[in-house]
Amino acid sequence: MRRPARAFPSWLPLDGFVLALIGTVLLAALLPATGQAAVVADDTTAVAVAGLFFLYGARLSARETMAGLRHWRLHLTVLACTFVLFPALGLAARGLVLLVLTPQLYTGLLFLCLVPSTIQSSIAFTSVARGNVAAAICAGSFSSLVGVLLTPVLAGLLLGESGGFSGGSLLTIALHLLVPFLAGQVLRRWVGGFIARHRRMLGYADRSSILLVVYTAFSQGMADGVWQQVTWARLLALLGVEAVLLAAMLMLTSYGSRRLGFPYADRVAITFAGSKKSLAAGLPMASVLFGAEAGLVVLPLMLFHQMQLMVCAVLSKRYAARAPQERPAEPAEPAEPAEPAEAPPSQPAAGARAPAA
Repeated sequence: MRRPARAFPSWLPLDGFVLALIGTVLLAALLPATGQAAVVADDTTAVAVAGLFFLYGARLSARETMAGLRHWRLHLTVLACTFVLFPALGLAARGLVLLVLTPQLYTGLLFLCLVPSTIQSSIAFTSVARGNVAAAICAGSFSSLVGVLLTPVLAGLLLGESGGFSGGSLLTIALHLLVPFLAGQVLRRWVGGFIARHRRMLGYADRSSILLVVYTAFSQGMADGVWQQVTWARLLALLGVEAVLLAAMLMLTSYGSRRLGFPYADRVAITFAGSKKSLAAGLPMASVLFGAEAGLVVLPLMLFHQMQLMVCAVLSKRYAARAPQERPAEPAEPAEPAEPAEAPPSQPAAGARAPAA
């Protein structure tokens, strides 16, 4: 069966959701929520974020956790890349403040370095590159689970009051993020089947919540006039800094996983899961952590999200081109992905002989 033609080149993965994000930003610029409408938007966003993290908790099964524990070296490596190497590079970029970045943009850049890794895009790119898909599933799931607890803690330690984070934010985080997440874990036995049957519909709910967070944050930024503080030169400088950040993480994950002795399939999973950041998890967290100051904070994450998709789309195909030259590692027991990627066409194992005539 022939697939429908793509609206964009294969190396430019602009999908409907990315276009919806752009449209939401434009809507907030033209028709920002102000006055009573802003209050309603804030309350609706708080409820949507709580529902989003309830779904995150309900989707993560104990089977995924047990399967991932069997590959603990790989997952510890991904977690170290996500929550140690990324923040270290973010802190190293502090010297760029006032030279190429404003303090607000740097706060957003550092917050970008603190959010967990992705799940769905890591799975998709690992699959295209003939990597260990099961490991990518578990690594992304573990990163999201750890990020619910670790990202707010790192934000409090590294951003402090200057980033809009205060001691009172811990209670807000517990009410809006942690409690719904734990409730989803507790109720998974009863709601897990419903979520599995209505995965597509709930996926739309996820994305709608994220669009609402973006609209509220950018509307507040328009009302406060924060966008007048950012010039096109600053935005281009931010893109350049993020390009260097992404390139550094791709090199560190690729070279580091090789030096640690991981086989090819595991190195692919580490590279794609350890070098990316989750827009879906980061935006709701930013709305809770920073509140009215989230406008410029989420901008670096949104730009980095699209950049990592474009770069990794090209990189995954290059990995796939040389994958048959190396013997793939035996994959771990597959977990239950929230949105499983299409598996690549099966190929004969390297070195296998054709059957005799």
